[in-house]
Parts: sequence; structure tokens; C-alpha cells
Amino acid sequence: MLDGAEPSVLDVKDLKTVFKTRRGEVHAVNNVSFHLKAGELLGVVGESGSGKSVTMMSLIGLLPSPPAMVKGGQVMFEGQDLLTATDEQLRAVRGARIGFVFQDPMTSLNPVFNVGFQVMEPLRKHMGLNKKAARKRAQELLELVGIPDAERRLDDYPHQFSGGMRQRVMIAIALACDPKVLIADEPTTALDVTIQAQILELMKDLRDKLGMAVIWITHDLGVIAGIADRVLVMYGGQIVEHAPVRELFANPKHPYTRALLETVPSVTGDRAERLRVIEGQPPMLTAQPNACPFRARCDKAFDRCQRENPARYSVGPIHDVACFWNPDTGGARDV
Repeated sequence: MLDGAEPSVLDVKDLKTVFKTRRGEVHAVNNVSFHLKAGELLGVVGESGSGKSVTMMSLIGLLPSPPAMVKGGQVMFEGQDLLTATDEQLRAVRGARIGFVFQDPMTSLNPVFNVGFQVMEPLRKHMGLNKKAARKRAQELLELVGIPDAERRLDDYPHQFSGGMRQRVMIAIALACDPKVLIADEPTTALDVTIQAQILELMKDLRDKLGMAVIWITHDLGVIAGIADRVLVMYGGQIVEHAPVRELFANPKHPYTRALLETVPSVTGDRAERLRVIEGQPPMLTAQPNACPFRARCDKAFDRCQRENPARYSVGPIHDVACFWNPDTGGARDV
């Protein structure tokens, strides 16, 4: 899956997204490039405000415009550049070929319609099923995501479901039309840890059963460790490191990645030191990214970091980083 032989189902190149504000443009996504292979799970990790959700919503036109504007790049999916697609073409892709699971299951479902109606809607719109066929398929989807007594529960309303069950309903809606790609935007954040574990196991099981590619957005490296094949680490609207998940945990190269890992408690109890706190705040992104976005919070920063924004370059097989510091030598990198 990670050997480079599998074709990409999604290719993103030099994506740029800005928000128009009274104070000028906010450069929320800056030259983001990545690919997604069939059947793999790509983790996207970073603090709040790092650009994770904005990047993924930019791909399929989910950001309100104005104030958001995609200013450049290319998003190739099934031979089509989604950034140049018409609204009608995007509507045909969203929900049908690319599914999206939003962060908060408490507010993502419409409280005035029963769950059956909401699961059946994409089936009738995108697949042309009649009401009887759509209801049968909706029941199958609820069963697939582990909701008991699915036939009866189709007639229940969202308030009659727990938070974990609502999130399962959201996943069922996203899977309704057998999408090729599923984007999950921190879908376990609002759930307790027991339900989080159940949703993670469900997602791994569904990925294996259905063979779809998944992009999982999170701020939790513990989640990434358990489910991802590859990881993109984002900071300041940019990808600062990219590697297979085991390589990232064993051999992190960017100071931000290292800092994130040091904030994760050890489950083995073999790390006696206090957990690290990353001092400072993420950048405001109101200026063009002409310097390293992490420089103000980085204890490895030097003069060049104030003058230039490092480009990503290879440090190993399927491992690249955007940093002027060399962790192997402890000094500046000659790039």
C-alpha cells in the first residue's frame, strides 16, 4: 500500500486557500500537496488552527465563499480537477464519490427529520433508488455500522440516539453511495474514550471490508498511531512532515512533530519526565508565508528560519520534512 505501486485516487498539488477579512487575507492553506492511495488511511494531525479541516473542506467546495477563496492548486479525482469543477459537478461528487463525516454528531443531523429519511436522502438523490429500495439499503447501512434493531430505529429521531450512535448514523450516511474516499473530520472528538475506541475499530473494519481510502483528521497522535498508514503533520497551514506512521513515531524529524510526540503520555510508564507543553500560540497567518511558521515556538530556530520558509524535501523512503534543522547532526541542514 505504501510501496508507490498503487495508483493514487486523490492527488492534491500546491493548494492555497485564503479568507477575506477586514484585516486583510488570512492565508489558511499554503501550498499543500499530498496524495491518497486506494484502500489506505491517511492521518492528518496538528493543533487547532493548523489548517487540517480547511484543507480537506477546500478539496470539495465545502467552504463558504465569501469569505473563503481557493486561490490556486489542483485537486485531481477520477480524472477531474475538482477546483475547476462546476457546482453541479461538485454536488455529484460530494456524498456519492467522496463522503464526509463531520466533527460533532450532536449538531450534524437534522433534528426535525427521522434518521431513516436522512440516510435515504443520498441514496435517492445520487443512486436514484425508490423509497422501498432506499429504506432497505438504509437498514443495511445501519446494520453495517453496528446499530442494533436497525429497521425500527430508522423511524427514530436524532435526539433518541446517544452521541456514539449518532456518529455511527453519520458514518452510515457518508457510506451510503459506496464512496471511493471518506474524509473524517475529528469524528470522535465529542465522544467519551470508550465510544471513541468503538468508532475507531468500526472505521478500521469498514475500511477493510469496503476497500475505500480514508483521510482521518485529528489533533490526537494516539488515534493516529492506532489506525493510520501514513501521516501528514500540519502547522501554520502547511505540511511540515510526512511519513509512514511507524517511521514518524520512531524517527520524527521536525521540531513540531517531536514536540507533539512529547505531549503524549506514555502508556508503559517508562517515561518519568513531565509531559511537554508547547509554549506560545499558532501563527495568525495574516501575512504571506515567507518564513518558517513554527519559528517563534521552536527552540531549534536560527536566523535562516526568520528569512525563509523551508520547502519539503526527502529524508528517507516516503519521508519528507520542511525544516532547516538537522536532528541527526544537531545543526543546520544544507538545503
